[in-house]
Amino acid sequence: MTARRKFYGWGREDQTVSDEETVFLARLFGQRFGATLVPRTGPRESEFELRAPRLAVPSTLARICSSDRHDRLVHAYGKSFPDYVRMFKREIASPPDVVAYPESESDVFAVLDWAAREKAAVIPFGAGSSVCGGVECDVGDAYAGAISLDMTRMGKVVEIDRASRAARIQAGALGPDLETQLKPHGLTLRHFPQSFEFSTLGGWIATRSGGHYATLYTHIDDFVQALRVVTPAGLMQTRRLPGSGAGPQPERLFVGSEGILGVITEAWVRLQDAPKFRASASVKFADFLKGAEAVRALAQSGLNPANCRLIDADEALGTGAGDGSASLLVLAFESADHAQDAKLSRAIELVRDHGGVVDQPAKSESQHREGAAGAWRNAFLRAPFYREVLVPMGLIIDTFETAVTWDRFAAFHGEVTRRIGDVLKRVTGKPGSVTCRFTHAYPDGPAPYFTFQAMGRMSALLEQWQEIKAEANDVVVSAGGTITHHHAVGRDHRPGYVRECPPLFAEALRAAKSTVDPNGIMNPGVLIDPQGIKVGVRGAMAGV
Repeated sequence: MTARRKFYGWGREDQTVSDEETVFLARLFGQRFGATLVPRTGPRESEFELRAPRLAVPSTLARICSSDRHDRLVHAYGKSFPDYVRMFKREIASPPDVVAYPESESDVFAVLDWAAREKAAVIPFGAGSSVCGGVECDVGDAYAGAISLDMTRMGKVVEIDRASRAARIQAGALGPDLETQLKPHGLTLRHFPQSFEFSTLGGWIATRSGGHYATLYTHIDDFVQALRVVTPAGLMQTRRLPGSGAGPQPERLFVGSEGILGVITEAWVRLQDAPKFRASASVKFADFLKGAEAVRALAQSGLNPANCRLIDADEALGTGAGDGSASLLVLAFESADHAQDAKLSRAIELVRDHGGVVDQPAKSESQHREGAAGAWRNAFLRAPFYREVLVPMGLIIDTFETAVTWDRFAAFHGEVTRRIGDVLKRVTGKPGSVTCRFTHAYPDGPAPYFTFQAMGRMSALLEQWQEIKAEANDVVVSAGGTITHHHAVGRDHRPGYVRECPPLFAEALRAAKSTVDPNGIMNPGVLIDPQGIKVGVRGAMAGV
């Protein structure tokens, strides 16, 4: 039997941070910030006082609904920094009243009909790995209650079209389960976000997820062929086609809609043959901006590397991928059809033209996962687990990502780094750290991903984070970037989204919502407020 999901922390209850890891982290960050860090025990279920459920589940839905304490705790928050802080402080002001686990589209329809009758909000929930406040149930006083709609019982690969390399998959399929069902057919969706193990196909589509791969097919947008969406006004099903010029594409209205228009129940997605050929190398640059120029050359070359992650010297040092003297470019190619050595050779010529020093290219499958690239990859995958022990020590550690055109990048990077460094010192009283890496690279610009760390005050951790986050939201938009590249908008990025989104488009989106969700019950507070209902953004972010 699979272990339960944690209500506090990343992953399942059998996936723990060991005592040795905790002691190591306390020593590492204590040395970094000149403090003595004391590990603290996380919260237990019995320590929470949850308000009584405000909704009475009809007998026809009892088999798929729960108001169990653990279920309500799991679905109360996502996995953002403020979610961890509030959970550690045993503060859940707005837990879901009911958690529904639909097993079919008819179940989804039944839950939405019930919610409409009761004037209850419905929050679609994939696997709860949102890091931007996209799944919490703080919907204000305009609703009689809140229902968290967990889609993970709808996780089957229903149909495979091998000739077209496509599959019809239920939206609740978790990443590993989806790939396991495709593997016997020699196919893969090849979409691997950091949250892969704890996120679903429907969640990827609803949030416009970005996968691990750096160029070409990386956003979930590229894979969506057709959708089935249950809305409060009825079913919306699109046609499965390789392409069409027939007006605006219907799928695009729901890709990135974050649950405000309806519930994605199925998707036809484009697949790829499982890769058989790989070639990789790591490259060092004495200057991060020189490395950025090399990435621009690669992105515009047509070589389309699968991995093209540029990691600055401080982040390379912090993850064990380098000694802090150079930025690191992790470069890799893969294909199901042909050897990639020629592509790697040309890429090496390009990066050397920009001052890159190339390590010996990997010659075997095991070598692709070793060395500096392997060290960074291991730290990258383990990082989400560490937040549950770092937050109780009073550390502020968070990330934000964006995208910006190449002509603006150098000035953008300088402005973001300066302003976040300034706000960390202003808010905490001590210098913090700001690092940057590229997650994705396009011919017209990179997707910079910033990480900030500082020593906070446990009594004011949430307020300190809110001030830093407000500065981050402001600087990425004012300096010419997008408020989010792949983490979605949720509640935390709404201030930036309001500035980025054209006002007329916001009105058009609101009108579309009124058509498919006339009572405004779908995930209120995310992207836009429903017509006539004010939900807004959470906490101190509301004034930003």
